[in-house]
Amino acid sequence: MLSRQIASRLQGLETPFYLYDMELLRQTLESVMSAAKRYNYKVHYAIKANYDPRLLALIRDYGLGIDCASGNELRCAIEAGFDPKTIVYAGVGKRDKELRYAIEQNIFAINCESIEELQVLNRLAAEAGKRVDVALRINPDIDPKTNHCIDTGQADSKFGISYEEVLDHAAELQGLENLHIRGLHLHIGSQIRELHVFENMCLKVNSIVDYLTRLGFAVDFVDVGGGLGINYDVPENEPIPNFASMFAIVHNHLKVGDREVHFEFGRSIVGECGELITQVLFTKTTATGRRLLIVDASMTELIRPALYGSYHNIENITSEEELQSKYTVVGTACESTDVFDENVGLKRTHRGDLLAIKSAGAYGMSMASRYNLHDLPGAVYSDDL
Repeated sequence: MLSRQIASRLQGLETPFYLYDMELLRQTLESVMSAAKRYNYKVHYAIKANYDPRLLALIRDYGLGIDCASGNELRCAIEAGFDPKTIVYAGVGKRDKELRYAIEQNIFAINCESIEELQVLNRLAAEAGKRVDVALRINPDIDPKTNHCIDTGQADSKFGISYEEVLDHAAELQGLENLHIRGLHLHIGSQIRELHVFENMCLKVNSIVDYLTRLGFAVDFVDVGGGLGINYDVPENEPIPNFASMFAIVHNHLKVGDREVHFEFGRSIVGECGELITQVLFTKTTATGRRLLIVDASMTELIRPALYGSYHNIENITSEEELQSKYTVVGTACESTDVFDENVGLKRTHRGDLLAIKSAGAYGMSMASRYNLHDLPGAVYSDDL
């Protein structure tokens, strides 16, 4: 990855910080938009993955819309210059003030996740004197074959409305006069590497669209979410995810007529362009013989390993040693779970060496906290070096 190539230029910078490879981001955006254009698919960027303003500006320039999961994410997208008519707003628990803001902005669609949310939104739209475009987020009950912490489409998930509940309330939903139910939204989870899962999703979507159409719902777009995974194990082997293969699967199996098809990608767009650069503060060996590297980053900068048990490839980018040793890389937070990796093979490492924690462009900075009153990490961009 980039950090290895420019390690000498990173020495002396205050750590920890996120290093963003802007050229890789450009190549990724070119890849997804070129593949989408082949089928006239619409692509939204899931802003929850990373809302860094420099990244957002480049993403906007490539013509992507935005997928939001909160009112503040919606506001961030508007203030970053994204066209409201390219913005979708999901989220299982939207506050009234957030819904009012979304109504004011005339966004492409509010993706509603419960019958009661639809009822509340109808009332708020009536108060504003507007008819609001919405999509029904339906839970498709599909196993996405991913980490259970980040699957969102199984029957007992908090996300979406059950298909059966939509059928039970079909007449009531069609009678909500201030809502224009124009779309369906399904999202089965994140970090999906088994592409056949998307085939299963398409088959389920086909049946749902067909049945709801026969019930009288005039659906003009289908949002199939995102979820395409990245290669955390060996990121150098696959710096850009295979958007073309995913789109080909959807094209071959999704049968929804001439309706628009929308996608929401977050991790697959920004995940590989970011690395967390951290410096070794101390080395020590425990009573059991475990060799620790104590680095100046922690779960406050990158919580995924502690939160999900997620793996990130780690490399010593400044050591000139030839020999390797096994280490456990731990952070500075006052928590026993603040561990980046155990028994990882690295070049012989010493105080002051720089480590790169790879594939950290998604859900790194956006989930950072100030626990233990840590400072938030900085950002360094490749086109500034």
